[in-house]
Order: sequence, then structure tokens, then C-alpha cells
Amino acid sequence: MTLANRITMGRMGLSLAIFALIVFKTFWAETAALVLLVVATISDYVDGVIARRTMTTTPFGAIADPFADKILVMAVFLAFASIRELAVPLWAVFLILLRELTISTLRVLAALHGEVMKAEATGKIKTCIQMSSAFIILTLLELLIWARTRPLPDFLAAAPRLARPATWWLTVITAFFTIASGAVYLYNHRELLHKSWSEREH
Repeated sequence: MTLANRITMGRMGLSLAIFALIVFKTFWAETAALVLLVVATISDYVDGVIARRTMTTTPFGAIADPFADKILVMAVFLAFASIRELAVPLWAVFLILLRELTISTLRVLAALHGEVMKAEATGKIKTCIQMSSAFIILTLLELLIWARTRPLPDFLAAAPRLARPATWWLTVITAFFTIASGAVYLYNHRELLHKSWSEREH
């Protein structure tokens, strides 16, 4: 297994750790989750750079890398949805998961036809929005937990009051861009879908 693929697999493992730390709901657990989320996000950039510079891109990496990103996003938002202090709408999380699973299926269909789906601009924007929302929501969760036992600095005093509406809107906005990005992927690969639906077994 190439180094890039090892990093990709490591990001999948980090996703499980981040999920467990978030649902643990202590200040230090959330801090550790935030640090690991930073590491996982950086690793997404690093594995691609390593694969290109060492010319070790592989079919496995082409499929596993975006799949690892989706596992990370699903782990984070499912963990958020399980925490009552956060007003994360479950329907919005469902839409995010639906899009990610749909596009993962599309990538598999492309692979079955000998094609590799390349990342599109809308997909990169979607990922940026997803991760930005995740960082902000996780930070707000940290502040909520901190405020249970000790006062916050004056410039952060309003954070607990604003956390619920902020997390609701962040999740909804993220779901909107995620679904929009998925629609673009499906439209741009409509010929692949048509071919997959129309082919008959011989």
C-alpha cells in the first residue's frame, strides 16, 4: 500500500475517534476532537500531494480518498445530531448523508465502467463549507460545555445563547450546498446514469 493510501486509511480511523470524542461531551474530549479534525482535514490535502509528487496515484486511492472524506463528514454531523444541547436538525443531516451516499454510489458505477470521477469545483466548495461548519459547531459545543462550570470571557459571553440558532443555520446551509453539489454531479454524469440504467446483462 502506498504512503498516500495509508494516510487515507488513517483518516477513516480518525473519523471514528472524532465521533467517539464528540459524543463523550467533556471539554477536553471536544478539544481533542477539534485537534484530530484539524489533522484529518490536513491529511486530505497531504495524501493527494504525496500521490501526485511520487507518481503513486492508484485506482484504490481515487475511490478511497473521497470515501474517507464522506466518512469524516458523516461521523462529525451524526455526532452533532446526537447532542441535545445543539439544535442540529436531523432532517438536514439526513440530506447530507443521502447526498454523500448517492455520489459514492455514482463513483462505484463509474469504476464499473472503467471511469474515474474527478473532483469538481462544486464538490470542493461543498467540502469547504462542510468542514468550516464542523469546526464552528465543534467550537460552539466546547464553549457550551465550558460555560457549564465556569464563566466565559466577556467577548464570548453570548456564545451559549447563540449556539443553538447558529448550529441550526450552519447545518441547514451545509445541507443546501451539499444537495446542490450532488445535483450538479448527477447532471454532469447523466450519461453514465443512463448507460447504467439501460444496459442489459448478456
